Amino acid sequence: MSRKPLLRVRKTGALLVFGAIAFVCAVPLAGAARGLAWVLLIPAAVIVWAWRAGTDVRADDLRVKALVGSTRVPWSSIVELAPDERGRISALLDNGNTIKLT
Repeated sequence: MSRKPLLRVRKTGALLVFGAIAFVCAVPLAGAARGLAWVLLIPAAVIVWAWRAGTDVRADDLRVKALVGSTRVPWSSIVELAPDERGRISALLDNGNTIKLT
């Protein structure tokens, strides 16, 4: 099994920039009162999600990653890759389930 994916599909880099700007803008708010420190978690979660979420295509499987966790789908169980009504790609599996590719 290869360690490096053949193709990595990620969210746009604009989300990372947005998360960084939102984090910097939230620092004064969080610094104003200790009870508002949790506000920093929201832009931090956006940054981690934009960095991590996506689909890794490998020779033997697909790995669909989210903010927390990932799903490994072997190519042998994928029947079809098809777009939905919004143009996002979903994988139809041989057991009838579908997985939306991030």
